[in-house]
Amino acid sequence: MMSPAGERQAGHRAWAALWSLLVLGSAMPAVAYEVIDVPHGGSLEGVVTLEGAIPDPKGFNLITFPDPVYCGRISNGRGWRLLRDFVVDQNGGLKDAIVLLEGVEFGKPFEISVPLIEARDCVFQPFMTIVRNGHAVEVINMDPVMHDIQGYETSLEAGARTLFNTPLVMNHQHHRGDIHAMHNHAPGASLIGPVYLNKGRRTFYMQCGFHAYMESWAMAVNNPYYALTDEHGGFTIDHIPPGTYQLVVWHPQTGPGLTKTIEIQADGKMKEQFSLQAPKGNRSAYKVMDNPRFGPESLGYSIDIQPFVEHQQ
Repeated sequence: MMSPAGERQAGHRAWAALWSLLVLGSAMPAVAYEVIDVPHGGSLEGVVTLEGAIPDPKGFNLITFPDPVYCGRISNGRGWRLLRDFVVDQNGGLKDAIVLLEGVEFGKPFEISVPLIEARDCVFQPFMTIVRNGHAVEVINMDPVMHDIQGYETSLEAGARTLFNTPLVMNHQHHRGDIHAMHNHAPGASLIGPVYLNKGRRTFYMQCGFHAYMESWAMAVNNPYYALTDEHGGFTIDHIPPGTYQLVVWHPQTGPGLTKTIEIQADGKMKEQFSLQAPKGNRSAYKVMDNPRFGPESLGYSIDIQPFVEHQQ
């Protein structure tokens, strides 16, 4: 009889093999990148802002999805879960925009490790991730509920293409009988596998098939000259080999983003400011509203949704 530890290891290997099989079906090799010393590299720093009104968060009525009580630990107190996919400071600085240089074939080493994405309180964290093309990502479940991981590669030009669709098993170590239980336990079994994006597609999108408000985005890169903007929209890229490159600025909810040709001088310091246009119109199937048709009472039985982890405003 296999021990519990052995069962977990076997399950881990099985999930890893399944993930690899699904993702590698049409895999393409990553572009070669050569590591060299960059004694007179330049640097690029700046700020990315959002132009226009900050969009309202997407609203999802909890009773239309499984596990409304547990996932309602983060909600607005009226039965709605909000997805804030724009984080903007008082000066318009946009968090989680990606700034990267394309066409860099050699330079500093990659310092990127295997990205870890957690399902915690029915949220994928982080919202935005950088993945080295052809390398692995890891997803773990910290919740005592099942999640269904759907992964897509996508671009505006080529459209979306399914990479995988597989369950992320629930974490049985969580105190399932206590809705107030915090995450002071070991994670559930993880999914680990490489992500290869096909030609014309550079972004990777992940959503839970059970809980549509769970989203996570990633961009695959072929060189280490990238940055993810901080809470004030700031970024810095350093040790750049002198040369001419294509600069890309992108956020998953602002359309195609910006591209610009820049020239990096030896020991030069370049400063740039970029503005991405905020989307307009309704971005969600439902608007947050107090409507009995979407209220807990519409289920025909008593349900108590308490947003004690985060009361969303």
